[in-house]
Amino acid sequence: MDRVDISTLERLATPAFWLDTPLRVSLILLGGFLANMVLRMVIKRVTGKIADGETAKLDKFDPVAARKNSKDPRYWLMQDSPIAAVRRAQRSKTIGSVLRSITTIVLATLTILMVLTELNFNLGPLLASAGIAGVAIGFGAQTLVKDYLSGLFMVAEDQYGIGDVVDLGEASGTVESVGLRVTQVRAVDGTLWHVRNGEILRVGNSSQGWARAVLDIPVPYDSDVEKVSELILKTAMELRMDEDNRRLILDDPEVWGVEALTGESVVIRLAIRTKPLEQWAIARKMRARLKAALAEEGLRIPLLNQTVIRGSAPSAAAAQGGGTPQGEDPAQGEDAAVADQAEVGSKH
Repeated sequence: MDRVDISTLERLATPAFWLDTPLRVSLILLGGFLANMVLRMVIKRVTGKIADGETAKLDKFDPVAARKNSKDPRYWLMQDSPIAAVRRAQRSKTIGSVLRSITTIVLATLTILMVLTELNFNLGPLLASAGIAGVAIGFGAQTLVKDYLSGLFMVAEDQYGIGDVVDLGEASGTVESVGLRVTQVRAVDGTLWHVRNGEILRVGNSSQGWARAVLDIPVPYDSDVEKVSELILKTAMELRMDEDNRRLILDDPEVWGVEALTGESVVIRLAIRTKPLEQWAIARKMRARLKAALAEEGLRIPLLNQTVIRGSAPSAAAAQGGGTPQGEDPAQGEDAAVADQAEVGSKH
């Protein structure tokens, strides 16, 4: 036993031992560490340049000059650039973080396998067991893998971000958190929805680029459509020129014309292009101004499904009471009954 210990110590003391396996293991560990550091630095620098470039575009953006060049086809891209630049910068940073994590995991795995090989471990059974375990885990965790892959592509494609108002199917509201596995959406009534990314089949985003407030305004059927359209457009322009709304409305409002015809009304459609998430507030303000403008011109929103019944009430009263009450004119009673029925019909 002592001889074995002495021979082992003597072998450890020789330079040949340290220049063999320990040196190779040290070089593998050092190489894996340096490769990981270099790759992480490259990924960080590339994604950082993308983010810094988008931020620089945002700083150089001049909305006044962009609006003056509104006839240029590139105007719409320029108009969208302040919002898009911020989102692209955030997306590049997120993707960079994910890539750095994946790089570290892959290099660490390869380094450990190479070190075990140098230490004369038989990796065949280990790899076979890992393969079998991987298949079993893959079948059991396929939904988890699907969630992570879907989350990665959603972030890479910038389908939505924190603060966006989205419709994910059964869940809709404001995005509060975006993860690689779960997205949290706060509904209007305060409900917080936790939606697995793998279950999201479609995304409706109301916050990207710009929005549009669309109002369908019913006016009496016998109204002058051209005159009413001018009144609606004038009211919309006054709304846009208001100091509080000037920065929210991106373009001149447009009256698209008659949208629908019914027996009671003519429906005129108005469209206003706004900043994201401002379409609902602008629509509410526009309805209030339109109500006042139409009332000033003597135009009222027509009552729908109004029903007038004539002649049935007096005859029924006469049949039950044997005639008209004393001192009451039959014609007056019929007119009163018609008025009452008309009022009931209008309420319904």
